[in-house]
Formats: sequence, C-alpha cells, structure tokens
Amino acid sequence: MSESFSQARENRKPPRTKAAEMRVTLQLQRIVVRIVWAVVAVVVLIAIGTYGFYSIADDPNLSDALYMTLITISTVGYGEIIPLHSMEDRLFAGIIAISGLGALTFLFTSLSVFFLEKDLDHSLRRRRMEKRIQKLRQHFIICGFGRVGRSVGRELQNTGRHFVAIDIEEDRFDEHLDKFPGLLYLQGDASDDDLMEEADIVDARGLFAVTGDDSRNLMIIITARQLNPSLRIVARAQEMRNVEKMRKAGADAVISPDFTGGIRLASAMVRPHVVGFLDEMIRSDKNVRVEEVPVPANFPPTRVGDMRLRSPDYVLLALREEDGAWVFNPKIDHVIQPGNTIIAMANPSGRAQLKAHLIEKMS
Repeated sequence: MSESFSQARENRKPPRTKAAEMRVTLQLQRIVVRIVWAVVAVVVLIAIGTYGFYSIADDPNLSDALYMTLITISTVGYGEIIPLHSMEDRLFAGIIAISGLGALTFLFTSLSVFFLEKDLDHSLRRRRMEKRIQKLRQHFIICGFGRVGRSVGRELQNTGRHFVAIDIEEDRFDEHLDKFPGLLYLQGDASDDDLMEEADIVDARGLFAVTGDDSRNLMIIITARQLNPSLRIVARAQEMRNVEKMRKAGADAVISPDFTGGIRLASAMVRPHVVGFLDEMIRSDKNVRVEEVPVPANFPPTRVGDMRLRSPDYVLLALREEDGAWVFNPKIDHVIQPGNTIIAMANPSGRAQLKAHLIEKMS
C-alpha cells in the first residue's frame, strides 16, 4: 500500500496529452504561416529599398544601396552613406524605415510566440480558469474525471450545481467539453495542496474523490480534510477492504461501485417498478430529484400546514429532525424546527423556491 502511495505522489505535472498536443500543434502551424508572411514582407521591403536607394545615389553602388536599406529598416542610424537631397528621397527613406520596423517587429513577435507558445498557452488558459474558479462559492470539487467522475459532473450539472474537475489526464477534459459547456477544470494531481487551493477548497461545499486508484483517493481525502476540516467528502473505493481506511482518513461517505451495483441488480429483480421510476426520474428532461434542504438555525418553529410545501416544482416527502429521527409524510400539525432537514422531490427551480420560502418565513 505504501508503494502505491509513493506512486500517487509522483509525476505531479505529466506530459501533455494527445488532444492538448494536437490543439497546440494547430496553433503553432498558424504561427508558422505568420512567420513566413513576415519574412516575405521583410525580403520585399529590402528589395524595394535597395532598388530605390540605388536609383537615388549619385554614384550607384549595389552594396551601398543594400547597406542603406538594412540600416534604414532596422533604424540603427549609422548615417546616410547615400545622400538624400530632395523631399521625395527623404519621404521614400521614411516609408522604408516605418514599414521595415513594422515588418521586423511582427517577425520577431511571431518568432517569440512560436518558441513560447506551449508554456504561454497553458499559462494563460490556466490563469483564466483560476480567476473563474475563485469567484465560486459553495461549489463541489470532482477529483478524477473518468467515467465515474463524469457521471458525477453530469448529475451536478443537471441539477444546477457548480463544480471544478481535477484530473492528471488533460485529454479527459478536452474530449468532453461539448457535453460540459463552460467546464471549470484543473490538470494535475488532486492530492497536491497547491492544486486544491487553486480549486478554492476553502469555499467548497463538498469533494468527490473518485479516481480509479484507491491509494490516490486516500491521499486526496487526507489532503482535503487537512485543508478544509468542515468539507463533506464522498469517496470511491474499488476494493471493500479500503472502505474503512477511507472513513478513518476523513471521508464522510465511501461508495463501492461493485457493492452498489450488486444492490442495484437485486433491486431491479425484486423492485422493478421502483428502479424504473428512479431511472426515469434521472433521465427526464425535467431534472426531478429527491433533494434535501436544511432549515436555517434562526428559522421560527412553524407548522407544516402553515407552509407551502407542495407545488408543481416540489413535493414534501419527509423531515429529518436534529436528533436523527425521521418523520415520513409529516402531518399538517407537525412543527418544523430549526436544524431540521426537509426531504422533497424537486427540480432545480423547486429547490430554489423551497429555500426562498424558508427565508421568507424568517423575515
């Protein structure tokens, strides 16, 4: 296990993936085209300048004309080896100087971008991403954007919750940007403290450790718990023997896909209509889910009958009291207390309405 831990901490900045390399290659090809055109422009200017100064000279000399052109377009100012007597001669020299300076600047700028493109492109995109992430509050962090991570992200996206994805392989983001418009992501090892801080873990509401490596998930849990002790952490365990270890490391809930899949298979056999209902609820474009809404601490005790807990967008199912007791289908005279949690079937709009209704009762 310790050997796996050491492997999980290595290679924090892996090489670029194929998709990222292809994108950078296309950018470099465009820059090469710009460089070619800049070189052509400089050569044409040198030819025009040489011919012009050769024609202006009292004693025409090709070497002097070429030298005069080069010092003019480079604006080094060594002096006029070919005298410029008339206004037209000086105007010609000025146009060559200005045009040459522009062409050379464009050429050298393109060359600089060509050599710095890979690092510059990565740095600029990462900086823009970090600024957008820093504006988030009460968001979720998904560590591992494989099949399980993408399923988690899809559910958060469908229910109107913001999240930041982290994965070592950048092509996992590039290949699925069409399914996750506006995706916020960071490429790297999620067990890295600095990367977690870039994901604004201090302001996050929860974290999913769902990579395919249990040892890496364990390191992510430890790192996240140290950086934000109040964070809710849900982890994925490939092997059942690692579930308890993850709980001791700080995970609030640990899910084993194999174990959960077995239960789901059994439910599909003995409770087919219930499973069908849940499946349809998830697939529906209405995005209806069983949601939980905490009752604020300063909420005034209120009877269920005095609250609007049923609408086209949400339906009350149960209450979880502060002591952990459950009240299913509460009666109208049941009193909702501060610290309770309302369990309701709602879509994203209904969840927002229910929260707003609780706030309205406090005013």
